[in-house]
Amino acid sequence: MQFNKAMILSIGNELLIGKVLNTNAHWLSGELTKMGFIVDSIVIVKDDVSEIASAFLSAIERKVQLVISTGGLGPTFDDKTVEGLARAFSLPLVLNAEALALVREKYSSRGLPLTPERIKMAYLPLGSKPLDNPAGTAPGVYLKYRGVHFFVLPGPPREVEAVFKTSVQPIIEREFQRIDFYEALLTIKGIPESEFAPFVKDAAERYKSVYVKSHPKGVELGSPVLEIHLITFGIENMSQLRSCFEYILMSAKKLGGEIIVLKEPGVKL
Repeated sequence: MQFNKAMILSIGNELLIGKVLNTNAHWLSGELTKMGFIVDSIVIVKDDVSEIASAFLSAIERKVQLVISTGGLGPTFDDKTVEGLARAFSLPLVLNAEALALVREKYSSRGLPLTPERIKMAYLPLGSKPLDNPAGTAPGVYLKYRGVHFFVLPGPPREVEAVFKTSVQPIIEREFQRIDFYEALLTIKGIPESEFAPFVKDAAERYKSVYVKSHPKGVELGSPVLEIHLITFGIENMSQLRSCFEYILMSAKKLGGEIIVLKEPGVKL
């Protein structure tokens, strides 16, 4: 099966100094996984044009099909994401008429003039398209370059979600074949992670189309609690998911663990 790979690029000094929690990357990775993408990497860079450009270029090198960036689209001097995208692929920044109309409508509806700082948000790399932002003022940007789909979104989480749902998701659904995502989830009490680790490894080796991961939730040498997460992509791998799930159940019972099934296999997110 041919999987589509995605990269998430988070831009902003505030992320690197611990001022802001990167909830955008967390939310986007979940949405993309549900749509059948393998999230190849999550990259954080500061507000620097050269570093932003290098990050966009790395997507070509990593052979991903989709990149979503967040942050750096506003009217201030340190909003440099669009400039970084343009530099990455040697594209000129041009005043985009459609983007300008979107920005003008946002401000004129409130009786506010178009200042140079506001017009700045309408400059896009040549060949790109603006994405309407229902929850804010800065339009998003869509650029397809060398077969890679680049989506540049604003930073505020409510704007990220709004632009993704109204503009990004429809383009993804049009341009990519959907691969369904399936999972199973269970909790095991009373077995330390170190004791159950050989069974997790064996399950991963037996059922290669299933990603098997244990997450310790309790105290290893006190009250051990494990959450076991199994995921796979594509209906053709459902039999392996079910077999892997049964193997984990059998192994936990063998060791005397208390099992709580949180999600049966075959339940799609």
